[in-house]
Amino acid sequence: MIVKVCGMRDPDNILAVETVHPDWMGFILWPGSQRYVAAPPTYLPQSPVKRVGVFVQPSVGDVVRRVSEWNLDLIQLHGNESAAFCREVKRATCKPLIKAFSIATVADLLPAADYGDVADYFLFDTRTPLVGGSGRQFDWRILDAYDGPTPFLLSGGIGPDDASRLAAFHHPRCIGLDLNSRFETAPALKDAVALQRFISQIVTFQKKYPPL
Repeated sequence: MIVKVCGMRDPDNILAVETVHPDWMGFILWPGSQRYVAAPPTYLPQSPVKRVGVFVQPSVGDVVRRVSEWNLDLIQLHGNESAAFCREVKRATCKPLIKAFSIATVADLLPAADYGDVADYFLFDTRTPLVGGSGRQFDWRILDAYDGPTPFLLSGGIGPDDASRLAAFHHPRCIGLDLNSRFETAPALKDAVALQRFISQIVTFQKKYPPL
């Protein structure tokens, strides 16, 4: 199970979160977010933690520039980017691509079919007026209707008390979790102790209740 901690910015906090061994760490490179980070912090996570750049309606040139500046491992497109645009980004960067979709109803899953040949991963988030970090969950039962081949990360308001609920959620294409605002003490500042406790609980539940 991939654990992605998103919305990072503070160097000391990055270092603290790195010690709980997430798989991916996300940096929001969209100025409209309160977790926006304009330039690489003085400390960035080191291998094996992968760096994910999160963009909303960027230009291809901006993505290429940030990939170089940040030495990004993956690109996440979190806006209304078209499949054609995603292909341009992938060709220009040669990086794995995550395409996010905002979910409130089964109908919100339908556009994902257009991205199956370009996105390496999908991310299913809660539909809200804001982009990311809302702290709100959608009804995970909606994802029963997703039968595409592309693996996905579950996002949207996952918090410290959700480990047992996640243990009861099974989908053959769910390969990870995206954690953000409900693990914060302030925007872009994560509680490393809460993350450590949650990750330990997830591991325990996975061993005790393996997928059917």
